[in-house]
Amino acid sequence: MKKKLSIIIPAYNEEDNIAHLVTELDKSLTATGYDYEYLFVNDGSKDNTLGELKALAATHPNVFYIELSKNFGKDYALKAGIDLAKGDAVITMDADLQHPPHLLPQMLKYWEDGYDIVYTYREDSNPHVGNFQKFGSKLFYKGINALSDITLENGISDFRLLDKKVVSELRQITEYEIFFRGMVKWVGFMQIGIPYTPAARHTGEASYSFFKLVKLAVGSIMAFSVRPLYIATGLGLFFSLSALLYIPYIFISYFYGFDAVSGWASLIATVAFFGGLQLLVLGIIGSYLGKIFLQTKHRPNYIIRSTNLLKPRNDSTGV
Repeated sequence: MKKKLSIIIPAYNEEDNIAHLVTELDKSLTATGYDYEYLFVNDGSKDNTLGELKALAATHPNVFYIELSKNFGKDYALKAGIDLAKGDAVITMDADLQHPPHLLPQMLKYWEDGYDIVYTYREDSNPHVGNFQKFGSKLFYKGINALSDITLENGISDFRLLDKKVVSELRQITEYEIFFRGMVKWVGFMQIGIPYTPAARHTGEASYSFFKLVKLAVGSIMAFSVRPLYIATGLGLFFSLSALLYIPYIFISYFYGFDAVSGWASLIATVAFFGGLQLLVLGIIGSYLGKIFLQTKHRPNYIIRSTNLLKPRNDSTGV
């Protein structure tokens, strides 16, 4: 019996890319000898992505779609696809053709060799991004590696292959603000990485803004570590002990009659600095408390509006 692959593809405003992507994937997968299905997750697209998916599904029996009720975000769209996939292996990738389909045979070979997870990471020589974006990417991953309990390669992507036993573990995760790149690393198993050079987007533009990337970075760090809380505690302890050094100066000034002249500028600067530090520490603590608050609500990770799947693939649909 042939093994089956489930290719999960989140799609947000990708109406011009979907048909071309399926064509390119067919070229790489037809000769592999596996059965395979495409599972597109329409993540609240505002264009005709859903219409394109329905048209494609009408002519391709192995094309399925899941329409989410709104834009939940890429990681939640991935979670929806993983929850409903039924392949012996699951492959996740973007819909913009920046993830090269020609790597699939190599990824499948590693899987057959016994690896449970085959992930990819972008090479530094990526010609399609500027120096500022490259610097921001490096800073992002250095920050995560320094402040969290996982280690991610610079440029690690959502183009990966997961064995069904890994998928089974990921289905059990229902935490708030999922970061799949980190989660896949966290679950362990036998993993291997493949470097690649991204292709140019077939059409359209990247949907991540600078502020979304900052939010992603902060959320990712807090999802895998409480180290920022330790840093905040360390800062508080350091400045508290530093303040004690001022006590000898007070006694010496009192007994020896020193008349220290204090300036408003230094006083205001000191108050502003420590006030800002306190707000920073309170902000870190508040962010963790906010995540706990949202987690305790137990809201679903996503809501499915419609799908052409005949029936749920498992009991963990997230709905």
